[in-house]
Amino acid sequence: MNYTEAEIQNILKLYSKKKEYEKERYELVKDTDEFKMKNRMRAKNHYDNNKEIKLQKYQDNKEIMNAKSSYYYYKKNDKLEKFKEKNSEKYELLKSINFIE
Repeated sequence: MNYTEAEIQNILKLYSKKKEYEKERYELVKDTDEFKMKNRMRAKNHYDNNKEIKLQKYQDNKEIMNAKSSYYYYKKNDKLEKFKEKNSEKYELLKSINFIE
């Protein structure tokens, strides 16, 4: 798929016009009650449908987030050596995911 320079310019112009149209349309409808209700229902449905997925993702990353939090605390207080001594498991976990070297 090789496009000429004129075709590329035309595609870019059409894309920018479409984006402008969508932005203007959004600005007109964003404050209407109907739009707000539809948006809230869409967000609620998404939340209800993906609640278990988010919980599983949190559970999977719980140890990593805890280790990162501890690391940032010790780094902020310039006590990284103490972190390595006290929390060797967390330190090794962070090294295994290449978060620290």
